[in-house]
Amino acid sequence: MNLNGPLPSVIRQAFRLGYDLSRILPKQTSRSFGPQGDLVRQAIEKIYVINLDREPERWSRLEKGLRRIKDGYGNDILSLAERHPAVDARSFLQDPPKDAEVDPFYTLADQLFVEPQPRTLPTRFELEAPIRMSRAEVAVAKSHIEVWKRIAQGSQSHALILEDDVWFHPGFARHLDQAWSYISNTGGDHKSADLLYVSYMEARQGAPKYFLSSHVFKPIRGLWNLSGYVLSREGAEKLLGLLPVRGPVDLWINHHFDVLNVVATKRVFVSQRRDSLSTNSYSILPILSKIGAIDSEGSALFKAIPTEFPVFAFGPPNSGQSSLAMALSMLGYRCCSDLVDLPLPELNRLRDGSTDRVFSAYVNVGCLDSMVEELRRNYPKAKFIVTSPSSKLSSQAVDGILAKLGGADVIELDLGHVDAWRILCEHLRCAPPFCPFPRLEDVGQRIVIEACDRPDLARRHAIVRRDQSPWVVEPNHLAWLGVRVSPNHPDAEENWVDLDDGSDVLNPLRCSARSDTFTGNLALFRPQNVEYGSVGGATIYVRREDLGVRRFSAGAVSSHADHLFGRFESTFRASNVPGVVTGFFLHRNSPHQEIDIEIAGNRPSRMLVNVFYNPGDPGAKFDYGYRGSPSYIELGFDASKGMHRYAIEWTPNEIRWFVDDLLVHRRVLWDPTPIPRLPMKLHFNTWPSRASQLAGRLNTRRLPAIAQIHSIRACAHGPSLLLRESIEHSGSDAPAIGEVSL
Repeated sequence: MNLNGPLPSVIRQAFRLGYDLSRILPKQTSRSFGPQGDLVRQAIEKIYVINLDREPERWSRLEKGLRRIKDGYGNDILSLAERHPAVDARSFLQDPPKDAEVDPFYTLADQLFVEPQPRTLPTRFELEAPIRMSRAEVAVAKSHIEVWKRIAQGSQSHALILEDDVWFHPGFARHLDQAWSYISNTGGDHKSADLLYVSYMEARQGAPKYFLSSHVFKPIRGLWNLSGYVLSREGAEKLLGLLPVRGPVDLWINHHFDVLNVVATKRVFVSQRRDSLSTNSYSILPILSKIGAIDSEGSALFKAIPTEFPVFAFGPPNSGQSSLAMALSMLGYRCCSDLVDLPLPELNRLRDGSTDRVFSAYVNVGCLDSMVEELRRNYPKAKFIVTSPSSKLSSQAVDGILAKLGGADVIELDLGHVDAWRILCEHLRCAPPFCPFPRLEDVGQRIVIEACDRPDLARRHAIVRRDQSPWVVEPNHLAWLGVRVSPNHPDAEENWVDLDDGSDVLNPLRCSARSDTFTGNLALFRPQNVEYGSVGGATIYVRREDLGVRRFSAGAVSSHADHLFGRFESTFRASNVPGVVTGFFLHRNSPHQEIDIEIAGNRPSRMLVNVFYNPGDPGAKFDYGYRGSPSYIELGFDASKGMHRYAIEWTPNEIRWFVDDLLVHRRVLWDPTPIPRLPMKLHFNTWPSRASQLAGRLNTRRLPAIAQIHSIRACAHGPSLLLRESIEHSGSDAPAIGEVSL
């Protein structure tokens, strides 16, 4: 060191007298590292990276990030890292039960302790009702618990735990030095932290805290995510002693900040990546939506895009072809299935080897049996599947199909096999969904009726923007008219029978007024906003009313019964207040399926019809969709000026909409969606929309808004009504979203 250089005189004098100046003079390291990183190896003696076996790219990416972080001597910290295999939720054959490590049930009250919602008014029932953790949340908790055990049993005093979807800020080493300098040098309770958050997201209202230094604070609660944290051996022992985890692990740990010595860095320097999809699913979101705590639609669309296509599937009768078609739909394929022939335009595209096809998968299509060689020639990278029945009677048929496909990329699939998802997804190189393999009765091959043109209906209709979805055909297929099939029992579809001896569904014994809301609703539904008439009918109000979570109240009624196919009609007068929507529709969740009639207050002379479709058996968490597949129908009258009868006829092969008994719109299979196939509840509501594109800007000076219902009737053919007189919450009884965003 040059003592004659520009050093302060005090420092030059101290150096001559022999004082240790190592703590105030810069270290002689390379310029790129500077003084940062000196305490990194004191704070981090081991790094555990929680990584799924099926995500090797994430581990590789994280290795590169760790290699770029240097300690005070210029050495990277990758040598400290060890990959810990994560528990995979897809290994669970059913929802995991409670055990000594994880209790899969928690409550809204647990959630609100961490993330208060000061403008919500949940009931005591909502606060205390059990919420089941998703399988992914259970798997995440068990993965962290396994790492805690390793730390508690290890020799290192501190370890950094990382999830594999993180990235490191450039100042990682410097910020960790600053935080650890306080933790290691200060006296008192904070000298030995049990847990140091280096990655977190604060609750929306902010986390209650007090600062220990300019770089470290102590949280009271309100920190989300456990994607990056330093845990001491003593802290790991404490966490294991607090088991079982109850609810998502990052929520649960907030409830024990008073037991643990938890600190957090003022600045987050490990963040979750935004360029990769999370493999987690969040059990609290439907509950928060119900109480109105979620106000934005967010990512509502299905994002998985298959990479292996086209897919062709063959097999003998009753070998599970309909189940396979549903499974392919759940994987994101647009699947055409169970037909004798293809519509001619699609068949021609297929024969021409065109990429401008409507479908990416074809299952049990009779006309393709004789085209196997042609398909192999046109699509050398195609994937083939042959379904084999459990019975050996059809083994010769299967052998014959496999012989035709010799040399092709083909698998034989027994859909009754416990690993059907794994076998199918390995063949298609994709990840299976978090739900059981679908089980459907085989539909068989249906006769296609070629349509020369769309039927000439009485009212003009306009197509508007649709969801981008594998289950919605794009409008740019201009010549596409859907798939019209011949019904199995044509007489039955014309013979409608009144349910409940013709009684009005709009009866307090057969329906309930709702007390919830949904994302796009500016109001909270309240039973007080539904007034039943003394001689039948009802009036529904939208009022200005500050309810905490919403500044308006509205009204909605839902049937106790679940309906599967039938004719559903209501005679009503819609509201004409701009911003208010009057809706009559069928709806379910898990999976989300819906058939709508809606009239917007700013344009009461037209009607919006819509269909939402998601694949899967009951309980499948496929609740995607934002706009659906809407169309506008010009009514030719003002629906707010008088009573009119609106009807939906829903059959397995077609949906028809009527106004005053006149057919105004119809949709067949894949025009542009499949036909919903699961039981749904019947709903009527009036509500103010958050989306001005749907109903215009809400005119608050014209409130209260009123919609009047004369009657609601449900008719059916065959055993199509599943009565559920109890008012228990089920998959189809979650908040009914009667909104389309345009």
